[in-house]
Order: sequence, then structure tokens, then C-alpha cells
Amino acid sequence: MTTSVSSDSSQVESRGKVVKFTGTPSAASKSWSGIRKYWLAATVVSVIIVAGVAIWLWTIVTKNSIQYVTVPVTRGIVTLSVTATGTVNPELTIIVGSYVSGVIQSLSCDYNTEVKAGQICAKIDPRPFQATLDQYSGQLLRDQAILAKDQGDLKRYQQLAAENSIARQQAEDQAYLVQQDLATVKLDQGLVEGAQLNLGYTNIVSPVDGTVVSRNVTQGQTVAATFQTPTLFLIASDLKKMEVDTNVSESDIGGIKESQDSSFTVDAFPKRTFQGKVRQVRQSPQTVQNVVTYDVVISVDNSDLALKPGMTAAARIVIDQRSDVIRVPDQALRYVPKGYIAAPNRPGAAPAASSGSQSNQGQVWILRNGVPTAVAVVLGLDDDSFTEIVSGDVKPGDLVITAEQTTTKGQAATSQLRL
Repeated sequence: MTTSVSSDSSQVESRGKVVKFTGTPSAASKSWSGIRKYWLAATVVSVIIVAGVAIWLWTIVTKNSIQYVTVPVTRGIVTLSVTATGTVNPELTIIVGSYVSGVIQSLSCDYNTEVKAGQICAKIDPRPFQATLDQYSGQLLRDQAILAKDQGDLKRYQQLAAENSIARQQAEDQAYLVQQDLATVKLDQGLVEGAQLNLGYTNIVSPVDGTVVSRNVTQGQTVAATFQTPTLFLIASDLKKMEVDTNVSESDIGGIKESQDSSFTVDAFPKRTFQGKVRQVRQSPQTVQNVVTYDVVISVDNSDLALKPGMTAAARIVIDQRSDVIRVPDQALRYVPKGYIAAPNRPGAAPAASSGSQSNQGQVWILRNGVPTAVAVVLGLDDDSFTEIVSGDVKPGDLVITAEQTTTKGQAATSQLRL
């Protein structure tokens, strides 16, 4: 069964019941369309705002600024020096050896023993040398007796020859025999003296007052002095006066002269600086692997005996020094702003140096009222850390630029925005 309903506004039709509406939109449809248009417009506006903010932040973040690293100009000391390494040694070290060979019979000196000149430090067994002396002494006595007998015979022969009792030739032959006896006695005397010297050499004595710094023998050791004199002791004459033997390269030796001040440190006393003076600049070169160095001797007072022989010293020799001068760090002389091109007519550019004094001309950049300003200066002594300013528009307290740093603006604002 089918039912059909019709009216001016709608119609419904269905299998069981069909309903169909026809006519104008209702008020609900109009309301939903308006809301949809409002949200679409709001979304577009929001996108535009976010994009604008992002572009603004990007502009701020990518905009860089330059910050300058400055150091104030100061007054102080500028010291030009040469550094070198060396070894601490006593001013005078005596090598005590042995002239004769033999067995060490006794030792009376050891390490650090204070000795006096003539003091016996060791003794070599004297018996073989005493036997030799006795032998030569006996020969001398024998030959002296023969000489005395022949001299008596010569007087008698001369008297008989004068009386024509014997031939004159016999007297002359006796005189020749006496001359031979005299020569033999003289030879014996030389042998005796040599034996006495060798016997005396069995006493190993100190030639100077000083301190034993090395002992190279022991009691009972055999000393052989046949081809080379053996070293038995090393004696330092005075440990209160030391010297530093430094090796200075040939590139630095030209400025070093006697009596120049020097200082050095040793590993045993890293916080103590020892003072000394250049005593000698030796002319003998030393070449090691094609590197030429010269020995510069620095004398130093060691009254407290703090320095020991053989210590390694790091020395600093003062070649020249300026006191109470205006100085700037060397970094300030090497600084040039990024993108800067020097030109004679460029604002803030330093005037060109004359050809005769170019080596003494320099330029520093001073931060004045927040603006880098180039200032021409005349340079003096340079010690590789500071350089003396002889003249120029620079005064103590000025901020010289040594470097520049590029920083980014807006980072703090970005961080706050994220928060």
C-alpha cells in the first residue's frame, strides 16, 4: 500500500513511507555557513601573523654585530732577552790523577770531603818504588866510591909523572878514567832522583783547597797509568762560586756581551730565580747536526750552596731594557679590522711612513667613543710580549684593540619568546 502526501512545502515518499522536502533553506543552514567562513578567515589571519613574526625573528637573529677585545695601554718595563739552556758547574774543577801505576793502598778522601792543598787523598803501594830507589841509591854509593878511589890514584899519577917516575900517558889515562866515573855518578844521581819522584807520586794529594765532588777509585784497585793518566778524584775549588755554561745559537750570539745581567732557574727550585752576569763569551763554536752554538759562561754567587754541579739551568740573558715606557701588547700591532683596506685618503687611516724609517713605523687601533680609530706610532724595543711606543697619539689608559668577535643579536629575545 502506497501513501502519498503533498503540500506547498514538502513531499514524503518511501517504500513504506517516502518523505520529500522542497522549498527555501532553513535558518539553521544559514547559521552553519557563517561560522565556517569566520573560522576560515581567522585561520588565514593567524597564518599571516605567524609568518610575519617568524620573518621578524629571522631578521633579528641573522643580524650580526662586532664586539672588540681591548687591552689598556700601560707604562712598564720592556726587556729584550735571549733564552738558553746550560749546565751548572764549579768555576774551577781539578782532575786529580795518578802519574804512576800500582795498587791503591789506602783512601782518605770520599765524596763531599773538604780538603786542603797538599792533603793526601789516596796512597798507592810504595814498596816497588821504594825498592827501585834503594837499588839506584846503592849504585850511586858504589860509583861514588869508585870515583873517590880513581881521583886519589890520579893525584898520585900526576905527582909521579912530574918526577918522571912514570910515563905521562899513564897520568892522562887515569884522568880520563876519573871523568868516566864522574859521568857514572851523575847518571846514578838522576836515577835516584827519578825514583824519589815516583815514590812521591804514590801519595795522591789535593793541589787546591776545595771539595771532592767525585771519587773514581776504591781501596785495593789497581791503577794503570801506562798510556793515559787515570782520573781518581774531581775536586771543586770553591762551591760557593758557580758558573752556568749555556749554549746560545748563532742567531742570538751577536747581542751578547760580557757583564750583561742574566737570570736562570733550575728544576730543583722552580719558584726561585738565580741572578748572575755574563763572564765570558767563548769564541769556539760547537756544531751538532748542522746547528751552531756558542758557549756563554754566566757566573753566579752560590753562598748558600743551593746549586749543585750538573744541574740543568734555563737561563735568560738581558740584551737591552727600557724602564717606565709606554707599551702596548704585540697583538695590538698585528690587528687589522676585517675588510679594512689601507689607503692614504681613507678616513681614519694612518699616514704612510717615510722610506727611511719604515722599520720603526707601526699602527694600532684604539677604541674611542665606541669607534675603532687607527693611530700611527713609532716603535721602540720589542720583547715579543710588549712593544715600546716612542711617539704617537697613544697614552696610558687608551684601549687598544687586539681582536674582534662577531656576536648575534636577538638571541636573548628568542630565548624569552621560547619561554
